[in-house]
Amino acid sequence: MKIFSWVTKETNINFMKMRKLGFALSVIMVVLSLVCIFTKGFNYGIDFSGGILIEIKSSQPVNLDEMRQKLSGSGLEDITLQTIGDKGDEVMIRAQAAGLDEKEQMSAVNSIKETLGESYDYRRVELVGPQVGDELKTAGIIASIIAVLAISAYIWVRFEWQFALGAMVSLSHDLLITVGLLSFFAFDFSLTTVAAILTLAGYSVNDKVVTYDRIRENLRKYKKMPQYDLLNKSINDIFSRTILTGVTTMLAAASLFVFGGDTLRSFSFTILWGVIIGTYSSIYVAATFLNLFDLRKQPDEKSINPFGNV
Repeated sequence: MKIFSWVTKETNINFMKMRKLGFALSVIMVVLSLVCIFTKGFNYGIDFSGGILIEIKSSQPVNLDEMRQKLSGSGLEDITLQTIGDKGDEVMIRAQAAGLDEKEQMSAVNSIKETLGESYDYRRVELVGPQVGDELKTAGIIASIIAVLAISAYIWVRFEWQFALGAMVSLSHDLLITVGLLSFFAFDFSLTTVAAILTLAGYSVNDKVVTYDRIRENLRKYKKMPQYDLLNKSINDIFSRTILTGVTTMLAAASLFVFGGDTLRSFSFTILWGVIIGTYSSIYVAATFLNLFDLRKQPDEKSINPFGNV
């Protein structure tokens, strides 16, 4: 495709010149994300908050206002109705059920069915207690932290400690900004979203390993080249690969975001934004971060990395 022909040529962009602006932009995005997370919080799905989820289908388009009025007398609070698809004949009912045990939740589901009548096809019914939701929330946080630490350990074993530190900083940067946006746009935060975040971490570290591999290769190849120029050259060497891989992944994620429906909205958004922020951080966080160290002045490797370099 001619539109991408420019990225297949050898580029010579001075990425390092913009490193201070990149650091400043990253700090601003991280701070804003933290502010949003702590002030606005997350729109937790049934998986984490606990409650009732019912998916129904009607033979004709559903009047949400009329249905909402009917369900107002069911005794449940914070009932949310959302149409699924384009026809308007499928509705997802979410209801908070704080303090209700499983038996009481099932009774509430039966109350909703009696209120709506037999004219609907009940395709999906999920019950999640608040205790289970808290356990899943904790498990999701632990899984994300373990993923970052495991990835950093892998890079430490494969490269040097400076690279591992850069990977940890850039991955934390990617995850914090992503969950900050999920908070800002009030996307559903569920187990599916956690899966997307872990997928984002995997994609991001793959991009960083490719970048780091080229930097290490050039360190061995150009022993007298100034480190500033070497990092610039390394980023330019893999720039076309980074852009083409990112664009193709974004096309798939964008298709899911547009056509995947509300169920996959938070998942596809996380993947779509993750590709963008992961590509950015591979250059302006992971790579430029290494310029803070003298990569050629290596200490005793055995004292820092007992496994050596793979």
